[in-house]
Amino acid sequence: MEKTLVILKPDAIQRGLIGEIIGRFEKVGLKIVGAKMLVASDALLGKHYPIERREFIEGMGQKSLDNYKELDIDPVEALGTDDPYEIGKQILQWMLDYLQSGPVLAMVIEGPHAIALVRKLRGHTLPTMAAPGTITGDLSFDSSSLANGAKRPIKNLVHASGNKEEAEFEVNLWFTKDELFEYDTIHQAHMK
Repeated sequence: MEKTLVILKPDAIQRGLIGEIIGRFEKVGLKIVGAKMLVASDALLGKHYPIERREFIEGMGQKSLDNYKELDIDPVEALGTDDPYEIGKQILQWMLDYLQSGPVLAMVIEGPHAIALVRKLRGHTLPTMAAPGTITGDLSFDSSSLANGAKRPIKNLVHASGNKEEAEFEVNLWFTKDELFEYDTIHQAHMK
């Protein structure tokens, strides 16, 4: 059994997709063991997305560069640089601003292989690369070029922890032990 953090971002909330998204997790047998709606503070987001995470920041920038290359867009002309770290820093600031632009729904989801299963259900973080049948593939059409051109993050609806270490860190960052609940679901009875 694993726990993972899932955040429904402001675009999911504003588009009225909470039930649709939660339903996809519940239908496969995952359960919500903690949930709260909030506007994230600077302190919380600063810990969740620290500027020291150079690999993560460069990765965001590189995804943009790859997308620009596919679309034959000059990143220097569009963003003023072709350095993935510098592009990533721009994207990070847009993301932080966006995550504070309205409420998010933070959830801890639990189940066998929950981390990998949630990411599989969510789909690729770039909606244009997400497979049909995934949350991102079915419910979003955004791209790096659209987002960067508007100086905003990609609206991909859902954040999901990337691995076991990240999940443990993020769950403990967003939730206290008193905010998490233990209970059995009908799915668990069938898996014994």
